[in-house]
Amino acid sequence: MNRTYDALDAPVSGGLLRAGRWTSSATTSPPPSSGPLVLALHGVTANHLAWGRVAELTSYDVVAPDLRGRGRSSSLQGPAGMAAHAADLAALLDHLEVERALVVGHSMGGFVATAFHEAHPDRVSDVVLVDGGLPLPPMPEGMSTDDAIAAIIGPAAERLSMTFADAEAYFDFWKQHPALGPWWSREVEAYFAYDLVGQPPHCRSSVSLAAVREDSADLLDGSLVADRAAALPAGTVFLRAVNGMMDEPGGLYPSALVEQHAASYPGLDLRDVDGVNHYTLVMGSGAQAVADTVAAVATRGSR
Repeated sequence: MNRTYDALDAPVSGGLLRAGRWTSSATTSPPPSSGPLVLALHGVTANHLAWGRVAELTSYDVVAPDLRGRGRSSSLQGPAGMAAHAADLAALLDHLEVERALVVGHSMGGFVATAFHEAHPDRVSDVVLVDGGLPLPPMPEGMSTDDAIAAIIGPAAERLSMTFADAEAYFDFWKQHPALGPWWSREVEAYFAYDLVGQPPHCRSSVSLAAVREDSADLLDGSLVADRAAALPAGTVFLRAVNGMMDEPGGLYPSALVEQHAASYPGLDLRDVDGVNHYTLVMGSGAQAVADTVAAVATRGSR
């Protein structure tokens, strides 16, 4: 599908929020959809280009922000946290003059999506959760936030305190990652090139460790996350990667936990996506399943 990409900046508290936008022109085949704007939210150490592959597979207009503390939104003044992200998304939709959006969130983006739905239900036509947004397995008693971050996202957090000689060194670091290296692609390389800031030999990730800590404190608050999940509309789809952040079987949401969630949230539509891990669910072969789900949800009509 022939898609046009551009970047935009929206005024929010503390500065400008950067977002990427994918659209289809009237001359593309198939023609652009008249359906809702898709507002796509990335993970805790990611940026908006994580959605590039999904965006290329849909005819809907897709807008994906660099969430506060990431990418070109990393210099925003003020704390992160789910409430701050929700306020930023409302301001972004205002800037775009869009009343309601279909919100799809991957990993931490799923938690942002549920917080946005809770704070601004009138701005949300529907929600799709992609391996995030429902309560995570509980952490052991006494574990610090930093230890919990390391336990959940591993090397993705480790890199935030590292420097790299240049882009190739950064790519080499990620090519060793078991959940990404074997599925390296043009889109994955562009995603990491965009993340890198600074000058050789002192390049680093654009992601703010302070923002990751602030956001992680929210997403590890099991009771708050559970309340937001319980408020989601019946039929909300949750897509689960069967493999986890290191491509290990079981996934970020083990099957036993998914069974518990099915009982706790009987109105949700919980689906496994086979053959993918937490990353490739959106940045690899799972992108088609995500795009197909978004299309199906969009065509069933607003709630």
